[in-house]
Amino acid sequence: MKRVIGIGGIFFKCKDPKAINAWYKEHLGFKVNEYGSLFQGREYDEPEKETLLQWAPFKADTDYFEPSEKPYMFNYRVENLEGLLPVLKAEGVEVVGEMQSFPYGKFAHIMDPEGNKIELWEPINEGLQGELEGQG
Repeated sequence: MKRVIGIGGIFFKCKDPKAINAWYKEHLGFKVNEYGSLFQGREYDEPEKETLLQWAPFKADTDYFEPSEKPYMFNYRVENLEGLLPVLKAEGVEVVGEMQSFPYGKFAHIMDPEGNKIELWEPINEGLQGELEGQG
């Protein structure tokens, strides 16, 4: 079973997400929306498959990264989240909360041994096309 197949997102805390979005847009050319910025890419092994990476600043007081105390969280893309979660649990990996499903994919959270919360994402890229097109 494949496990992680790529990076799905880079999430970090900041004082003012709107101002950070504006700064990255102005100075680094990011195309932004209210959540941050989406970057398009291709699968290394299957270049015909498009991938998306979400770059997202969060408010400094967000509880989304809990129980981690770190100011960042990584999101990794996986192919079969429902199949992977029981394997991780059997290996002793701490799973945080329940898997959730959205139009753009399935999500679950785990903790690494140093207290970093990790988001696992089985993407449905078609569900993000509107977000991609709405970036300015």
